[in-house]
Amino acid sequence: MTLMVGGFGGVGSPPSILQALLECGIKDLHVISNDTGFPDIGIGRMVRNARVKSIVTSHIGSNPFAGKLMTEGELKVEFSPQGTLAERIRAGGVGLGGVLVDVGLDSIAESGKEKVTVKGKQYLVEEALTAEVSIIFAKKADPFGNLVFDKSARNMNPLMAMAGEITIVEAEEIVPLGALSPEEIVTPGVFVNYIVASEGVNWKWAWE
Repeated sequence: MTLMVGGFGGVGSPPSILQALLECGIKDLHVISNDTGFPDIGIGRMVRNARVKSIVTSHIGSNPFAGKLMTEGELKVEFSPQGTLAERIRAGGVGLGGVLVDVGLDSIAESGKEKVTVKGKQYLVEEALTAEVSIIFAKKADPFGNLVFDKSARNMNPLMAMAGEITIVEAEEIVPLGALSPEEIVTPGVFVNYIVASEGVNWKWAWE
């Protein structure tokens, strides 16, 4: 199945859900994630344990296991520039078929991609991305699923919440209805199917 995983180098990744996936023995996942984390941070543990069959991502440089598995043919990697990746996910979330970009024209990145011309300028068509399940992390959630994110954890998470057929949020704090101001809500509850209380980060950050 296709799984979107929120986070940026592990920041904003859902640690308790990822740990549950590891313990359940789930494998052969088709993942969409900003990166492959670090070997022991974020989605990196799933990659390191060969639970991921393919991934659409912006880079894998912080996880040497990803590079090793890729060169050995055990992990299929589709690279997408970070901004393009974010826009493809957003497009999937709002029901668009894709986005037009000029990044990658006249390079190996255009291989196999459709080109269109708009007002005399050429673009590559980058297909929208969706997933059967999105797992994301939020600072706060109320019982309706309205979400607030903390600083840079507001990275891919709001976009992935929209692009998953089923979205599961791991919340650092679950607050009563009415506790969140409408002005601070980033992701409305209409995009959220399930809420899980976080057990906290269970890894040591790379900078610690």
